[in-house]
Amino acid sequence: MEFNWLNKSEMEVEENKIKIYAPKESDFFCNNGAVSEEGITPESLSNAPFYYTEVEGDFVLRVKVSHDFKDTYDSASLMVMEDMENWAKSCFEKTDFDTHAAVSVVTKNGMSDDANGCNMIGNSVWLQICRVDNSYAFHYSEDGETYYMTRFFNLSGQKKIKVGLLAQAPQGNGGIRTYENLSIEKRTVKNIRFGK
Repeated sequence: MEFNWLNKSEMEVEENKIKIYAPKESDFFCNNGAVSEEGITPESLSNAPFYYTEVEGDFVLRVKVSHDFKDTYDSASLMVMEDMENWAKSCFEKTDFDTHAAVSVVTKNGMSDDANGCNMIGNSVWLQICRVDNSYAFHYSEDGETYYMTRFFNLSGQKKIKVGLLAQAPQGNGGIRTYENLSIEKRTVKNIRFGK
């Protein structure tokens, strides 16, 4: 598969690993939420490096992600994108609760939501995206074998979409995000919620 960049960054490839540098203050998020003295939702940004390929129809993307969790919202992520107004990302993120968690964001018509998922121990996890027709599911796995759903959602229904690796550091100084054993299979899962 041919990959391209949206917001190109430094990248290093070694055997089954892809390392992408997340620049300082880089993110994909459309802030339409409350802004307050504390608990401020992130500002609107669309400048994080996205290393993607175009896929039409059903697929399963799976990869092991890791990073060093320095700053709040640091994340190694996956993203599916129809266009700049309609996209979704699955993140292994340092949350504002100081946890390592599977976090998801779905953006429709330029408006993002934000949902913290399961907290995990350690600095690495497997992430998965499944598509069936116009439905998508995000999953995570701690062993690369058993996957649990973090999000089920739909976008507008474009047949061909962009899917790939997203590296972000919304509030921090940036750093390396590592993606191992990336696979993208053109297949239809029997149960999208189970991811298999």
